[in-house]
Amino acid sequence: MASLAHIVLLSCLVAFFASTLQDNSLDYEPKPLSSYLPSKYKKILNAIDSCWRTESNWATNRRALADCAVGFGQAAIGGKYGKTYVVTNSDDDPTDPKPGTLRYGAIQNEPLWIIFAKDMVIRLENELMINSFKTIDGRGANVEITDGPCLKIEGVSHVIIHGISIHECKQGKHGRVRSSPTHVGERQGADGDAISIFASYNIWIDHCYLAHCLDGLIDVIHASTAVTISNNYFTQHDKVILLGHNDEYTADKVMKVTVAFNHFGPGLVERMPRVRFGYAHVANNRYDEWKMYAIGGSAGSTIVSEGNYFIASDISYAKEVTKREIDGGWKNWKWRSSSKDVFMNGAYFVPSGYGSCAPRYSKAQSFIVSPGAMAPALTSDAGPLSCVVGEAC
Repeated sequence: MASLAHIVLLSCLVAFFASTLQDNSLDYEPKPLSSYLPSKYKKILNAIDSCWRTESNWATNRRALADCAVGFGQAAIGGKYGKTYVVTNSDDDPTDPKPGTLRYGAIQNEPLWIIFAKDMVIRLENELMINSFKTIDGRGANVEITDGPCLKIEGVSHVIIHGISIHECKQGKHGRVRSSPTHVGERQGADGDAISIFASYNIWIDHCYLAHCLDGLIDVIHASTAVTISNNYFTQHDKVILLGHNDEYTADKVMKVTVAFNHFGPGLVERMPRVRFGYAHVANNRYDEWKMYAIGGSAGSTIVSEGNYFIASDISYAKEVTKREIDGGWKNWKWRSSSKDVFMNGAYFVPSGYGSCAPRYSKAQSFIVSPGAMAPALTSDAGPLSCVVGEAC
């Protein structure tokens, strides 16, 4: 476990680089910042990971994770104050889930911290409705949700999803799905998103792997707000993150989402994120060679890009980071790139709008955004971690 002196040293080094690495037009791959640290350090941890990953007792103190979110989803507590529920069975029944299955735990009314007894591949028979005050914590196991409909967070609050691989999600079936111990409802069939967040708040998606689904990877729609999407690895997909239902759904004006410390990897096309009406703070992410655009939107959305590391592909028409889904009327939209952003291989950001658009976080939500040159180091462990009991993650 890191000593106080080591943590202070690390904080000082991060502050030093934050004050010196200000050039947002670098034309070289920055030297790994771990090379500036004492040899025992392997990497720099971001604001979320440094909160818990240095502790070797994570398996017996899992709920400490609930105190580590930053940004607009910081208040999400998941099942922090509930019992531990252990998934022992990868089977699934949408209407009559059996104890020991993921669905049985996810639909309970009481707060639960859900963990997994072993590695497992879960193929859901229909979309999984997650109830309020739930944490799905994949640490210590290799957990995949794949080859079927995936996760639905609808009309609930305080949900944390951590350390899960979600891929090859398919369209759901019209039919009955249980959403609580006392309610089974008719569902029209999910679109094929990995995670759909609908009319919900205080949601945190952290350290997940998301790829190759029928529709989007993460949708945040229908007046959902207070959401943080962090430390995830996205790859091999077209429409990655959608924030806002459509250009007529003005209720999404309340939406506030933080997208931080993610690695947008190879094979992505667009929507990292794509924003309608609401506010998105996009900070310290790494973007690798998008095929159309990285950050886009419409309907008067507000987007603040800060400390990101953008590597454009060699495709001549895909150098621009931004895309407005409208031909005119966008010049008053507040889309900003801070001086901390780094643009590689001809990448560029087209700003717009006037006046302040800082995220205005509360003290608990706020975090230091590092220069974009540090984003590759801060996102180097994006996706599920290989946590071993008795050792720091």
